[in-house]
Amino acid sequence: MSSDLQWLLLRNNNAFIVKRVEEGPIFSKEPGNLTNLHSFKYSGLANSKTIDVQQTPSGIQIATAKKGASPHAVSPAKVITTIRNRSGPRRAAGVAAKLAKRGYRPDLRQSPLDAARHYESWVWT
Repeated sequence: MSSDLQWLLLRNNNAFIVKRVEEGPIFSKEPGNLTNLHSFKYSGLANSKTIDVQQTPSGIQIATAKKGASPHAVSPAKVITTIRNRSGPRRAAGVAAKLAKRGYRPDLRQSPLDAARHYESWVWT
């Protein structure tokens, strides 16, 4: 199923939509959404290539999709990179640069780095 069709089906009704104010912005809590904005660009459900940043006790995990992976394979289709707590911001910048160099979602080049910095500030403060 195409990403556009998935977005048309998900944009009005899904369990991750957060509407706080009727006329305000619409947010989303879906996995793989880096900015928590409810839009096609940042959607972790509608896009085939997503970057998911999560905080774990061992550090920050960045999950990306493997190139040419089957759409039916969920766990084996992901590459998980862990940035340990004591690694520092240069390691996070290196991981983001590696993704940018491969051309993986060039529209999200700064977002994973910002998300990783956000998580690092929570870890070190």
